Amino acid sequence: MSELVFGCVDAGADPYAVAPTIVFRLQIAETTGQPIGGIMLRAQLRIEPLKRRYSETEAEKIGDLFGERSRWSDTMKPMQFANVTQRVPPFKGSVTVDLPVPVTYDFDVATAKYFHGLDDGEIPFVILFSGTSMLDRGGSLSIEQIPWHKETAYRLPVSVWREAMDLHFPNSAWLRIGRDTLDNLQRFKSRLMLPTWDETIDVLLRHSQAEVDAS
Repeated sequence: MSELVFGCVDAGADPYAVAPTIVFRLQIAETTGQPIGGIMLRAQLRIEPLKRRYSETEAEKIGDLFGERSRWSDTMKPMQFANVTQRVPPFKGSVTVDLPVPVTYDFDVATAKYFHGLDDGEIPFVILFSGTSMLDRGGSLSIEQIPWHKETAYRLPVSVWREAMDLHFPNSAWLRIGRDTLDNLQRFKSRLMLPTWDETIDVLLRHSQAEVDAS
């Protein structure tokens, strides 16, 4: 039997990807001396939000996800981030491979709301591994399943996520709205002859705040 040890040594935004992508750099070591003929690796990435501190500003931004800070011990559960697969080439001893993970700016997705709500610091991840490894036994191959308990922790700098987004959506974000809402916004924008969607929403927010202040 082989014995695989997994670690994540780095991560960065992929500047050449067609969509926002973070590349996690994995180091895989085989500790018994058994040559590995390749791995079909599956990785599940989870965020563990309780494993970091939050400023008051951050707590306000993520309030719609977890509620009041006093309730976080009950509401702040691990968040599923991604499931990805990757081929690992043959190696003996250890190998380093890149694990590309697409990320979304869709604010209907909880992880996007969470990332956007963080000002700085790190995002605590746990990466769980499974899949199939091929053992090279002197010209023949045998197949072995990767045990489900294999995992590693990694703390991703918030700046890496922000860089991945800024490569594709500099100083902007995406909101998904219904067609009826868009039609109403379009009529409002045209009636006031507002030049941009940013200005349209800003006018609506200022008008709403004025009504709140008046009441």
